[in-house]
Amino acid sequence: MFADEALVLDKWFAMQATMHRRPGDGPVLERVRALTKHPAFSLRNPNRVRALIGSFCHGNLAEFHAADGSGYAWWADRVLELDPINPQIAARLARALDRWRKFDPQRQAAMRAALEKLAAAPRLSRDVREIVGKTLAA
Repeated sequence: MFADEALVLDKWFAMQATMHRRPGDGPVLERVRALTKHPAFSLRNPNRVRALIGSFCHGNLAEFHAADGSGYAWWADRVLELDPINPQIAARLARALDRWRKFDPQRQAAMRAALEKLAAAPRLSRDVREIVGKTLAA
């Protein structure tokens, strides 16, 4: 019905990424992971990336900042995957951990590990490298 309506699809992806976990559901991250395989999702579509991945990382703080650090590890992998395709969108996504030092020690350690994974990437774009460097130095 709305398969050809890009804006409707973007809103749907964003809604899926920002929903709170319902009783009996698994983690929202699992739903977001599955949606990256959806036929209407593409890393080459910046609006779709912002709608799904950006909404999860910037708009679903409770799930993104899960105590086990799974959101941060997944985030780092997505930034690395997206960077060669669209460095500007990857840089925007890289800002999700800007305030990592304001969290509890357990989350700080997981965030730092994710940031260091990005910093160690050999072919990281200048845009992302600058943000990661400033974030780690802050």
